[in-house]
Amino acid sequence: MITSRRNFLATTAAVAATAAVTKRATASVTAKPRKLVMIAGRPSHPPGCHEHNAGVQLFQKCLAGVDGLETSFVLNGYPQDDSVLDDADGILCFADGGGGHPLIPDDRLKKIGGLLERGTGLFCLHFGVEVPKGPVGDTFRNWIGGCYEHEYSCNPMWVAKFESFPDHPIANGVKPFSIMDEWYFNMRFREDMMGVTPILTAKPSDETRDGPYVYPRGPYKHIQESKGRAEHMMWCTENANGSRGVGFTGGHFHKNWQNDDFRKLVLNALLWTSKVDVPKDGVSSTVSDEDMAKNLDPK
Repeated sequence: MITSRRNFLATTAAVAATAAVTKRATASVTAKPRKLVMIAGRPSHPPGCHEHNAGVQLFQKCLAGVDGLETSFVLNGYPQDDSVLDDADGILCFADGGGGHPLIPDDRLKKIGGLLERGTGLFCLHFGVEVPKGPVGDTFRNWIGGCYEHEYSCNPMWVAKFESFPDHPIANGVKPFSIMDEWYFNMRFREDMMGVTPILTAKPSDETRDGPYVYPRGPYKHIQESKGRAEHMMWCTENANGSRGVGFTGGHFHKNWQNDDFRKLVLNALLWTSKVDVPKDGVSSTVSDEDMAKNLDPK
């Protein structure tokens, strides 16, 4: 009886010790920060516009204090050594799009597609939401839920007023705001908005729909015929493979990052894309005039 009790106590102690080791190992794994890689496109447009390089460095500064997140950035286009993306949990593409989109050469599409299949998230910002119509557009809709389609979508400069937001982590702590930007709209979304959650929605005025647009100047009849309709300028999706996608059509003017709510939406989305919990009140950050003047392209 005594021997049996000793054996029982020894076994119990061994189990407890094993459980403690397992708990420490699990905690160690859990503590590993999520990795966000931000790709900045090459310089383009006049000073203060499409400041991709300054933008991603500003985002990194704003996210520096977030627990559980590791950030890095790549300047002036797609990384020469794209192994930096191999262990990324989230990827931001803030770059000029269209035919020169940094992610659309076949080898890069294959690379990004493989990463998303294993659960990496993708956030495309401003011109980065525009890709060529056809198979590439279909691919990006699968990835992030929607994209800008040339001469179907439009890109006027206008003041969008955002008065309400969905119950979604990306909108945590965001208050109603209005701001002038090159807000793209009439995006080409998945059929029936399948799996797509709108985050930013506003109604363009009739004058906005009548143009001019930035390029081509328009107006387009199908845009004019939709007067009074609300449009989505930011959206997100969670995909069956575990990846997350986000699109944001603003971001033309660098100065807009100094607007707290505009900036908070993007910072929240960067966390959400990377599967980092978004604080209840959103990402808290401050941006000074000095911060805004740093790292601008020599245009």
